[in-house]
Amino acid sequence: MNPNISYINRDIESKIKNSLNQGKVIVVYGARQVGKTTLLKNIFEKLDIPYLYLSCEEQRVKTKLVPDYLELKKMIGDYKYIILDEAQNLENPGLILKILIDNNPSLNIIASGSSSFDLANKISEPLTGRHFKFMLYPFSYNEIKKNVLGIDMDFTWRESLLFGAYPKIFTTENNTEKIDLLSLLSSDYLYKDILTYGLVKNNQKIHDLLVALALQLGNEVSYNELSILLSIDYKTVERYIDLLEKSFVIFRLRGLSRNLREELKGKVKIYFYDLGIRNSLLNNFTELKLRMDVGSLFENYFVLEKIKSYQKGTRVPNIYFWRTYTQKEIDFIEEVDGKFKAYEIKYSSKKTISKATKEEFMKSYPTESIKVISSDNLGEEI
Repeated sequence: MNPNISYINRDIESKIKNSLNQGKVIVVYGARQVGKTTLLKNIFEKLDIPYLYLSCEEQRVKTKLVPDYLELKKMIGDYKYIILDEAQNLENPGLILKILIDNNPSLNIIASGSSSFDLANKISEPLTGRHFKFMLYPFSYNEIKKNVLGIDMDFTWRESLLFGAYPKIFTTENNTEKIDLLSLLSSDYLYKDILTYGLVKNNQKIHDLLVALALQLGNEVSYNELSILLSIDYKTVERYIDLLEKSFVIFRLRGLSRNLREELKGKVKIYFYDLGIRNSLLNNFTELKLRMDVGSLFENYFVLEKIKSYQKGTRVPNIYFWRTYTQKEIDFIEEVDGKFKAYEIKYSSKKTISKATKEEFMKSYPTESIKVISSDNLGEEI
């Protein structure tokens, strides 16, 4: 179904362009294969300016990019625009970037990274207040809608519940090929950086943890229960989840609790940055009408699309879910300046939010709106 498209403009593209020529390094984070290299090259090609592209996964590049300006100058020559791709592979990326900017403030450097646990740690101190940070996700609903003329968005978002929205997957028409590509992604790329840096002692355990999280999609997660299930200690579960989040495989949504007596405290839900990866981990690509987990897939999709949509604005809200001991629950909440917007996410348009839940939430929090999101009105809210 998907048309043969050469390029889809990304929502962060204009923000990156506007951040050039300001004497700061630009850092773009995102999972492997999410389109970082394509995006960055395309920006400079559209601007029609010469640029130097360096892949920091190449040994030749890693050897020559050292914290010495004379050596760095030999490498970059007279280029004013430089891409350092997968910069987390450099030994001292923060110091290297600082030396380059200190000695030549007119340089425009964009560094990309597929893991924030390593790159963010290495650049935060040397580049304090001297870098812009952006996040690139798999294609969003709105990126596809704006760039692919005549596309059936109702079909497309439903397909994304099964196969996700990685660029390579989206532009592949055959479902069998999609499944094969997702299998390759989830096995070869998913935790490449975690394994490269020796941060996990047992590869099978982290895979088993991801499978367990995939099965619990949309439910509150207990680290203690995962610890027992996987026969690893609580702290290891916590560390593995943190590493997976910093590798842009999963993300956490925390419960809203302002010390009201009946609210659940300290709870967390875990979602996937791409549902194709989630379904590949379970080897389950059954069509939606036959699935028992379609509600959880739809919830993950809406929450993720909301997060993607924040890139277009200037304010990023605090986000939560909410539940009480009496089982009153709201799936997704945005907070800006102490005001709340609440969303109950129901795949079926026939389901509603109870009056008691509405009243209790609105009594406790200054609420701008409470909406029910279903398959009928999804496109209006993302």
